[in-house]
Amino acid sequence: MNERHYDVLIIGAGAGGGTVARELAPLCREGKRIAVLEWGPRFRDSEFNGDELRMAGKVYFASGGFLTESRDMTLAFGRGYGGSTMVYTGTSIDLPAHVADAWAVPGLSHGDIAARTAKYKAENNVHELDDGLINENNGLFAQGCRALGLNVRKFPVNIKGCQGSGMCNMGCPNQAKQGTNRVQLPEAEAQGVEIVTHCRVERIGERYVDARIEPFPFGLPPEWEPGPYRIHAKVIVVCGGAVNTSALLLRSSLPGRFPALGRYFTCHPALTLIAQHDQPITNYYGFPKTYYCDDFERSDHFILETCMYFPFTTAKNIATFGEAHSAFLEDFRKLQMILVLAGDPALRENRIEVDGDGEPKVHYNFADSVRAGLVKAQKVAGDIFFAAGARRIHLPAAAEPMIDASMAGDLDTLVGDQHFELGRIPISAAHMMGGCRMGTSPEDSVTDAWGRVHGIPWLFCADSSLFPKSSEVNPYLTVMALADRVAEGIRMEAGALLA
Repeated sequence: MNERHYDVLIIGAGAGGGTVARELAPLCREGKRIAVLEWGPRFRDSEFNGDELRMAGKVYFASGGFLTESRDMTLAFGRGYGGSTMVYTGTSIDLPAHVADAWAVPGLSHGDIAARTAKYKAENNVHELDDGLINENNGLFAQGCRALGLNVRKFPVNIKGCQGSGMCNMGCPNQAKQGTNRVQLPEAEAQGVEIVTHCRVERIGERYVDARIEPFPFGLPPEWEPGPYRIHAKVIVVCGGAVNTSALLLRSSLPGRFPALGRYFTCHPALTLIAQHDQPITNYYGFPKTYYCDDFERSDHFILETCMYFPFTTAKNIATFGEAHSAFLEDFRKLQMILVLAGDPALRENRIEVDGDGEPKVHYNFADSVRAGLVKAQKVAGDIFFAAGARRIHLPAAAEPMIDASMAGDLDTLVGDQHFELGRIPISAAHMMGGCRMGTSPEDSVTDAWGRVHGIPWLFCADSSLFPKSSEVNPYLTVMALADRVAEGIRMEAGALLA
């Protein structure tokens, strides 16, 4: 087995790992050795070509369709240099104060998170989208909301030089999205941090990890030769995302008892709702996600957002078959979409486990509040679609998913919990959180308020697995803020930790 020695190992190169790498990079000037181990490859800019079927298998785990054990929800999380910051739409929202208050982690305040968030908003060029990039798919959402008296807001986004290709979720072909692959990771490398791609970490031992270089047939080649490695370090920071961080710790032989490890998994169960207009609209080019409505976030735990997905993903999200399904897709240029994001209460029973081969399994049960929110959201979205002039809409939790404009006044009776049939309704989630939640007691948490694993002074987590409950908004900036905090804690103790 090959052996390597470092002072700090960072596992994962996404929002958390990229942030920790950049924040610890100045230690390289003091002679410290830091490496980031990333499962996926580093992609050439030319590989972000918008080919949906081929790219999905390259930039996502399970092609973006990782199934929960009950097989009624798919999970999408990125893999590669930049992690999910490479493949999300760039929406950059502050954690609401009421969410931080609900987390109730002693020593972690909303003010602290907000100050760190402001730092990354400035670094990543977060701003509201220019009007010239707003297409009709987005404009119709705003029009419908305003007609109904709903508040509509613009998303802050982390883009620079956007050309409106609409390919955000497959990796930006114009390098406009300011993820960690464009900002923090290159800065870390420039200061001496080593990036090791194609590197799957299999387990963590006492100040070491066992890993394997397994080259993918795409992306740039690996920095190290293929094969097994034991990599020693004085500090290990796990940033693999909620699912993979929890799975890695579960595969490892850690001292102590962790009854909460993998538990309190939470996410934003999502529905993609679709409307058909009489005439073609600009939908597949232009920025795909411009507006949102959060009027129902506090009362019903859901947010409505604009979105536009690719043909195969759209086909998956239509809960019909045969002629009706084909006819809808043939009118792709006439389609408008709304994304529903539901917040869930982070149930202890919702958890990440590993099977006999060490592969992650996600057990997820829909809380009653989530079901109720997803049902009501479809009624509200239906009203928005019709107020914007749609002639037919697709709502999966309806007696019949296809609803014509002539039935616009009947949504309250057509859409209901009795039609919310798990396994028939295409539900997905792209924001996985929890599993290594912060807290004070090992009985109901895994890490403290600085991301340190209880009882293990050299082991930290710095990603969305830290969240005690749902963020209720896109978690990207909050992940970076918490990772910044974890890195600061390590810097403050560097004399003792890295001696």
